[in-house]
Amino acid sequence: MALQACVFVPRTAEVYDADCQIAARRMQLEAIQIASISGCNNEGCALLLAAAGATAAASAVVSGSIVVAGNAVYWLEKQGRCVRARPAATGAVGAAG
Repeated sequence: MALQACVFVPRTAEVYDADCQIAARRMQLEAIQIASISGCNNEGCALLLAAAGATAAASAVVSGSIVVAGNAVYWLEKQGRCVRARPAATGAVGAAG
């Protein structure tokens, strides 16, 4: 039986926002395999599996926090650069009567 040890890392990607007509950035988590564990069947194997699980969980928490903070910053940046088409004004302004 082979098990894989993974960590999670934040990645930045550019996406085109048609509503704002800009290229915006966003972050997402990506799983990366760092090891493959096979052929173990004793207490050392259990310790190795526990360490791999703890590493994956810790990297998910830390990288997930980075992704949330990064996406908040990118969202604020996008709001500052967004040029949405403004709806046409309806009705007359300042009609004398």
